[in-house]
Amino acid sequence: MISAPSALLFTAAGLGAFHGLNPAMGWLFAVALGLYAHSRRVALLSLVPIALGHALSVALVLAGALTLGSFIGHNTLARCCGALLIAWGVWRLWRGHRGRPTVGMRTSLAGLALWSFLMSSAHGAGLMLMPALLPFCSGALTAQATGDAFVAGALALGVHTAAMLAVIAAISLITMTLHERTGLGFLRTGWLNVDRIWNVALIACGAFLFV
Repeated sequence: MISAPSALLFTAAGLGAFHGLNPAMGWLFAVALGLYAHSRRVALLSLVPIALGHALSVALVLAGALTLGSFIGHNTLARCCGALLIAWGVWRLWRGHRGRPTVGMRTSLAGLALWSFLMSSAHGAGLMLMPALLPFCSGALTAQATGDAFVAGALALGVHTAAMLAVIAAISLITMTLHERTGLGFLRTGWLNVDRIWNVALIACGAFLFV
């Protein structure tokens, strides 16, 4: 049984932290639920369904890609994933916020898990991890090599989710503290357009796969 290379784990952790910065990945919901209940405990509790929904979305993408990678060659899979990432990023940049449903910020924990799953899937969160896992996909793998690839994917997913949770928890607690002192007006003026950065990152990951 192999152990995942440190480069893979660092990449997974870095992408997890980046995902955690995106409000669509859940911290905005955590803050809303915490403020409504006047409880930091509720905000932290909401991280559980956020993590489960995100992890399930990413796991499905990774499982599908690793399975496909056990049958086709590394270069072919890399180009296919690269084209998909670039197309997804360009489409999201062009589409913007058009057609996105308006939802309330109060929901159950089960609803929050579903929302996290849908947002992670719609944002292509799992696809971002593919460049790091491609070394384990070389086509015509033995049963042992295929098992090793899935172990590496599971470790990367665990590290990725933990890093995302740590960032979401920190942002949620900091935001609630700032709200108590200054209100939430700073979110309209002091927060970056993470959605645009996210889409550019999708395209960059896709371009990397062609190199």
